[in-house]
Amino acid sequence: MQLHKLHSKQFLPISLMEAWEFLSNPENLSSITPSHMDFKILSGTDRPMFPGQIISYTVRPFPYFKVRWVTEITHMEHGHYFVDEQRRGPYAFWHHKHFIKEHGNGVLMEDIVDYALPFGFIGELMHSLFIKRQLNQIFEYRKQKLENLFGEPQTDDQFLVLKTV
Repeated sequence: MQLHKLHSKQFLPISLMEAWEFLSNPENLSSITPSHMDFKILSGTDRPMFPGQIISYTVRPFPYFKVRWVTEITHMEHGHYFVDEQRRGPYAFWHHKHFIKEHGNGVLMEDIVDYALPFGFIGELMHSLFIKRQLNQIFEYRKQKLENLFGEPQTDDQFLVLKTV
């Protein structure tokens, strides 16, 4: 099983608590996920985020292919970071770290996703043909949606590092 990494950073011109309240609320995931993915939360969002929280949803990564995805919030420090790990879903392994830090006159969001695909060689071929590109597009879409919601950073603070290995 080959492990891949996606790493992104984005500056938002908002307070740490405003960023935390939005990003740590799973109900907001659908607003920052491309609509063609038909993202729907099924359960697990009835209370504020906590370690051990199980969130279940469906997503359509490809046309005519809907998958149920179950994640667990495994680690969390209020206002600073949380980690979600796939318990059931399309990946052989999914570990997503979300960091939020004060930075200048706003916050720096950093995402680090370590993931692996199922199906051995076929999964790796699918990764190189379209999954890697699709993940980059999802994070780019999220960047644009967050800028639409919270404003664009000034040129001194504007940066996005998006690297999928």
